[in-house]
Amino acid sequence: MQFNFKEIFTAFMVLFAVIDIIGNIPIIIDLRKKAGHIQSEKAALIAGVIMILFLFLGQSILSLIGVDVNSFAVAGAFILFFIALEMILGITLYKDDESTAMTASVFPLAFPLIAGPGSLTTLLSLRAEFSIENIIVAVVLNVLVIYLVLKTSARIERIIGQNGISIIRKVFGVILLAIAVKLFAHNIKALLV
Repeated sequence: MQFNFKEIFTAFMVLFAVIDIIGNIPIIIDLRKKAGHIQSEKAALIAGVIMILFLFLGQSILSLIGVDVNSFAVAGAFILFFIALEMILGITLYKDDESTAMTASVFPLAFPLIAGPGSLTTLLSLRAEFSIENIIVAVVLNVLVIYLVLKTSARIERIIGQNGISIIRKVFGVILLAIAVKLFAHNIKALLV
C-alpha cells in the first residue's frame, strides 16, 4: 500500500465537489423539517458503504455489460460537466423526486443525494487515474465531513447564510468543471489510441 497525499487530496476535493454536501444544506434542512429527524450517522455510513462497494464492484458490473473504464470515465466527465454547470449557473438540469420516504436518512439523503449517479461515476473515473487505497481514504474523509455537516446543518446555514452557500457552490462548480475537462481529455486519449 502506498498512500499519496496529493492523490488523496485531489480525490477528496473531487468527491467533495460532486457530493456538494454544503450546497445541499438547504435540501437537508427541508428534509429535516419534513421528516422531523435525520439520522446523521446512518445516512453518512450508508452513503460511505454504497460508494466503497461501487468502487470495488463497479468495474465488474461494467465488464458484465461490456463497457471499459475509459468509456465510463468519459461518460463520468460529461456528468461532472453538467453538475458543474448546475452549480455555476444556478440552474437545474436534473430534478429527482424529493418525496420523503418513511426514513429520509436512507432515501433520498444517503442515496441518491450523497451517493448518487455523480459520485458513483466519479469514483470509477478516479479509479482509472488514482490508487484504490487513496480513493478509499478520500471516501472515508468525505463521509466524516458529510456526517459533521448533517449533524450541524442548521448551525452552518445560520453562520454562512444563503449568499455564503451560493458562493461556495459556484467556487466548487468552477473547480469541478476544470476536473471534468481534465478527466475527459485524459480518457478520450486512451479511447482514441
